[in-house]
Amino acid sequence: MEWQTYGRRQVYGSPWVEVWLDDVEVPGIGRIDHHVVRMPRASTTAVVTNDRGEFLLIYRHRFITGRWGWEVPAGWAEPGEDPAAAIAREVEEETGWRPGRVELMTEYDALAGISDMHFRAYHVTGCARVGAPQDSGEATRVEWLPEAEVVRLLTSGEVADGPSLAALSYYLGPYRLDRRQIGSGRAWAGPSTVT
Repeated sequence: MEWQTYGRRQVYGSPWVEVWLDDVEVPGIGRIDHHVVRMPRASTTAVVTNDRGEFLLIYRHRFITGRWGWEVPAGWAEPGEDPAAAIAREVEEETGWRPGRVELMTEYDALAGISDMHFRAYHVTGCARVGAPQDSGEATRVEWLPEAEVVRLLTSGEVADGPSLAALSYYLGPYRLDRRQIGSGRAWAGPSTVT
């Protein structure tokens, strides 16, 4: 069943978020006003790994939820900025490590029932240390953690951020499975790469 949209009006807007009221017809229910949160900028996340099998994570406080937790580097693409270039910039700004290779892993709609927030999750490798993080407000700690510790953080709830959960879980599951099957001769149409 496809909902029919008859119109929309903006309730609030900023460079980061917009709230709209859409006039929609829901099959079997009729016409209703439905709130929609629109994101005018592309959202990006990155799973950053090194050749020792470690993951680069940041530890930070989120004032909205009042929680501390571990997260992957993430951010917004500026208007007209390529999302892969944006996540490379964000990784360097938030961690002090400059990416060597940025490869798209997956894309997903985070809140499809109420928002057009669309995330792109990347795998970043070949990082070089360039200095301290540029944005001191992003993280209390920046650390390379072994895979076993990352899995423990995921299962203990210490990674509570949705984009971080999605990116790390996708990397540890289907992404690596597909990568292993490349070596077994299985054809694989890999994601695009930006270097």
